[in-house]
This record gives sequence, structure tokens and C-alpha cells, in this order.
Amino acid sequence: MRRNQRNSRNRKNIIQDDTKKITNILIKIVCILLAVFLIVMVFHIVNNWIKYHSITEQYLETANHVEEDTDGLDDTIQNPNEDTTFHLTAIGDIMCHNTQYMDAYNADTGEYDFSYVFEDIEYYIKNSNITVANLETTFAGEDVGYSNYPRFNTPDALAYNLKKLGVDVISTAGNHSLDYGFDGLSRTIDVLDKADITHVGTYQTQEKRDTIVFKYVKGIKIAFLNYAYGTNGITIPSDKSYCINLIDEELIKKDIETAKSQEADIIVVSVHWGTEYSTVPNDTQNELADFLFQNGVNIILGTHPHVLQKMEKRTVTLEDGSTQDGFIIYSLGNFISDQNADNTRTSIILDLQITKHTDESVTIDNVSYTPIYMYKDSSASTKKMRLLDINKTISLYETGADTSIGENMYTFLKKELKRKFGDVSFWTF
Repeated sequence: MRRNQRNSRNRKNIIQDDTKKITNILIKIVCILLAVFLIVMVFHIVNNWIKYHSITEQYLETANHVEEDTDGLDDTIQNPNEDTTFHLTAIGDIMCHNTQYMDAYNADTGEYDFSYVFEDIEYYIKNSNITVANLETTFAGEDVGYSNYPRFNTPDALAYNLKKLGVDVISTAGNHSLDYGFDGLSRTIDVLDKADITHVGTYQTQEKRDTIVFKYVKGIKIAFLNYAYGTNGITIPSDKSYCINLIDEELIKKDIETAKSQEADIIVVSVHWGTEYSTVPNDTQNELADFLFQNGVNIILGTHPHVLQKMEKRTVTLEDGSTQDGFIIYSLGNFISDQNADNTRTSIILDLQITKHTDESVTIDNVSYTPIYMYKDSSASTKKMRLLDINKTISLYETGADTSIGENMYTFLKKELKRKFGDVSFWTF
């Protein structure tokens, strides 16, 4: 009996010892597997980080419009013995639907911030010598209520975010300029002034309307003009006819001549024209473009259709028989918006390399662009909207460095890139 009890205890001890050994072995195996898993994960994270930054650096290094001298606007006197080259960047319609400003609202602070929208593309704009944009909303104030189409009113924060992004000049003459009457138009100007963004096309006084807007870049004097086809049927106050520049050839010619008389080196005209959602310029656009070039305009930037239209570089013969370079993009499309019609979310950041030569002539040496897409992440709870650099986004996805857009959006962007920009002859010269 006692012997059986001793044997039973021994067997239990042996089993317990074996169990402890097996447990220890299993714990060691689990620890080893966890260590291997962590090493693999760290390697994966580091590898993706390296890929992400490698691709980012690649795009930054190859960005055609970035120069070593990127101090932007200045009034330095041009060296008369040297050619002077700079880069002008142009972006399209800045719209703001209610979905956009709701997305930019921070409930904790009660403030709006749109800066996250631009993070992927800000490099191209911040590092240009001068950037021009088009405003398709008003800053009429919180008191009248922020609003969506058909009468746009946007939080002031957008203006300050645009300044931080690097926007230097903004055209304000458009079909939505009078959405909140002259008071809304005037307050929009005040907000842009406070944000330190130069504006052209709408005015608070006749004196301001008759004053040509100039900006100096590397000592080169650039005149900016802006005209619109109309105001959506909203009547312009009879005693404030000066408040918005409408398309009028007599007025335009007078302004061009004034700019020339004040020794403008380059004349840039932004025109709010065309047929909404049409990818082809209409007859009015073609006729007005010819008129502008023949009167000495160097660069025409089209806005309003909300979709991209073609661009051209021309050699223009003037009345005196001389020739000069001319460039036109009939429509830059949307920069930011939440429109969903065909072609309204894909656009470009346009870059023009321009040189003023020692003989006073001006040439447009190179035209390049960065395809962008207005992305909306419907699965996110906040910060759904962001502008994507299409080529960079595709590269990051393909290397596994950033797959957050998902396979469907990746496939769409690949098709969009080919559909919009595959025809090289349409976009290059």
C-alpha cells in the first residue's frame, strides 16, 4: 500500500516536472516567435519609411519648377547684363462646398483648418517664385452663415491656409463674386488683405479698379489683370459698377495699355469664361484669347469650367510686326472642391519657366505640370479631403510604402493618369 502511494507520488512529480519543462519550452518558442515577428514588423516599417522618403525625395528632386533660389517675391533690380529666369505656378478654382468646411471644422477648438488638404502637394507651391490661383467663393463672414452652392460663403481660415500654402496672387472676378452682394465682395477683399494675399478682379473703389496690380519677381515687373463673363444674374449695384471687372474688350484694351505704359515686363490675364464641365474651349474663349494675345498679353490663365481644357504655347505676331511668346491654358480645372461630375476632381499644378533676356524680350522656356486629384476618404471620420500628387501616390502604393488609398483608388488613379495625360501631344509642345 505504502509502496503504491510512493509510486503514485513519484509519477505525479514526474508528470509535473515534464509539464513544467514542456511549458518552459512552449514559452521559449512563443518568445522566439514574438521576437521574430517584432523584428519582421520593425524591418517592414523601416523599409516602408525608407521607400516613402526615397520616393518623396525623388519627386522633390525632379520637380521641374523648383530652383535653388526660392526666396520668392522680391524687388531686387535685375542685372541688365544677365538673363533672369523665374517660375510662375498656377492652380485652378478654389471652391468650398459645405462638406469641405464641415470636414475642416475642429469641434474641440471651434475653429476651421484646411491645411491638411494641401500636405501632399504643398512643396510644389511653396517653392515656386510666384503662385497664382482663382477664388470661387466669398469670405462674407460667419454672421451671414457659411454656405454651399448656389451661394458660396467660406470660413476666413481658408484664406490664411492659402497664404501659408504659398499663394501670392488670387483672381476674384467670377460668377460667385456677388453671392452676398457688395458687402460680401468687400469683406472678401478685406480678408484677403489681412491674409496678405494680393487680389485682382474685384474692388471696393473706382480708384482701386483703375490701379494696375503689379508684383515683382527677381526685379521683373509682372502685371495681373482679371475679368469675368458675369455674376449669375445678380445685379451689379448701379453706383458701384467698378466693383467687378466684366469681360469688355474696350476696358481690357485700356487696362493692357495702362500696364504697358507703366513698364510691365510681363502681362498675365486670368479670365473667368467658358462652358462649365466642357473639356473643349468654346468660340468666345478662342476669339478673346486671340484678342488678348494681339494686344500684347503674355500669359492667359482660364478658369470657371471646373475641368481641364487644353493649353497652347504660341508665337504671337504683334501689330508692329514683332513677335513674342504667348501661353494659354483655357481652363485649369478645380484645385479644391467636392464636385463629383466627370473630370472635376482631376487637375494640375501648372509651372511656367519664364526668362527676361538682356534685350528686354521675354520667353516662355518650359511648360510642365504635376497631375493632382481631389481625394475623399469616405471611411475616415475627419480630415477626409486631401489633394494627391497622382504620380507620387501611385509609386508609394506600388512599393508598399503607403497603401492607405486602397486598391480601388490605386486602380482608378492609374486609369485617370492614362486617360487625362496619356496623350502627350495634347499637353506638351
